[in-house]
Amino acid sequence: MRVTKKVIEDVVSEASGEDVVPLIRYLKDKKNISEFKIAEKIKKEVNVTRNMLYRLFEANLVSFIRKKDKTKGWYIYYWTFNPKRVKYLMYDLKRKKLDNLKSRLKREDGNYFFVCGDNCIRLDFEQATDFNFKCPECGKLVNQEDNVSKIDEIKKEIKKLEREIRERPN
Repeated sequence: MRVTKKVIEDVVSEASGEDVVPLIRYLKDKKNISEFKIAEKIKKEVNVTRNMLYRLFEANLVSFIRKKDKTKGWYIYYWTFNPKRVKYLMYDLKRKKLDNLKSRLKREDGNYFFVCGDNCIRLDFEQATDFNFKCPECGKLVNQEDNVSKIDEIKKEIKKLEREIRERPN
């Protein structure tokens, strides 16, 4: 799979937050850019910019070097985007999503769920019995939900993700 601008932005957004995407747009194809210059270019305060950079660093999407400022004696951090990491992170995120979907499928498949006519809340069997099969929000009687279509959608998504992970080029 080719790592396009859209793929980079989607992966960065999912891994570190959508607010970080403008920072990556600026940092892409540049090396060792000071956090102060990054903050200035994306029009954010330095502390906010650092928070974004740390989130990217946690996902291993950026690296840094630090140099001591000769006049003030402080360390200044210079950041570089790691585009090669995007492809691997994308598959890590897909595997995590797959695990979550499998857990959700197990929960959907192994339980009965109940909803009121106004769809205020969704209760499992134990919760429904605790509330005497009445909606705790509106007081209406809850009815058993037919979750077959939900189960089918989850299974389709699982198959799709498994196929994408299998087709991963090394």
